[in-house]
Amino acid sequence: MWHTSRLCAFDLETTGVDVETDRIVTAAVIGLGGGGQTESYEWLADPGVEIPAEATAVHHITTEHAREKGEPAHDVVDQIAEALAVRVRMGDPVVGHNVPYDLTLFDRECRRHGVETLLDRLGEVPLRVLDTRVLDTRCLPYRKRPSKDQGARQLITLAQEYELPWVDSEAHGCAYDALMSARVLHRIGTLAHMRRPDWPDRIRFSQRPRFHELGGLDLDALHALQIAWAAEQAAGLEEHFRKTDPTAVVDRSWPLRLWGES
Repeated sequence: MWHTSRLCAFDLETTGVDVETDRIVTAAVIGLGGGGQTESYEWLADPGVEIPAEATAVHHITTEHAREKGEPAHDVVDQIAEALAVRVRMGDPVVGHNVPYDLTLFDRECRRHGVETLLDRLGEVPLRVLDTRVLDTRCLPYRKRPSKDQGARQLITLAQEYELPWVDSEAHGCAYDALMSARVLHRIGTLAHMRRPDWPDRIRFSQRPRFHELGGLDLDALHALQIAWAAEQAAGLEEHFRKTDPTAVVDRSWPLRLWGES
């Protein structure tokens, strides 16, 4: 089953939130599950630009630290691309939270540094992705924000929803976030393959849970469904934003925004 197969957990910490212009600061690629040993790879890059204070406040990496301890961005990007390609060629799906952000920004970093992109390295090998944000939104669509400062679909919120321990001091480290995404995915997959009467009460009594839609699917089918679900979710978010901004547009691309489509 897809949630018990070998997985490739992936996460980036960056200089900002613009996938077209911002840069990688740290990255993690972790092979885990499927009965095998965990293989974890992490990088610290010198992004070649100043790291804004707002970004440092999230991941705690300063410009000075990145320049002193980080590897050249070109080398880091090339190594990440090869690490991902190796795992995908082995059949592992890439797992993360809000994957289009990470994969799109990473694609632009490859192009910026003249490094062969992940898709080009894969050629005819399919890139299959499991996105905990898309899957959680599909399965539990009616969750409210826990507070004004915490969004309904943040990774910390999913950890709380699926009763996983959360360590604030480690959060927003790329390895921690990648592993947490994989753990959330495992919980979602477990619920999808359980009888509804056996679900925890907080899940069983949620409004219209839809975990059963994920049960019994293979990776190819689940990947294809996420394309449709992500587009549907983006359209709903756009409609919500347009209540206050009639020009708001939410990109529907998944699992990444292809080059030239921005």
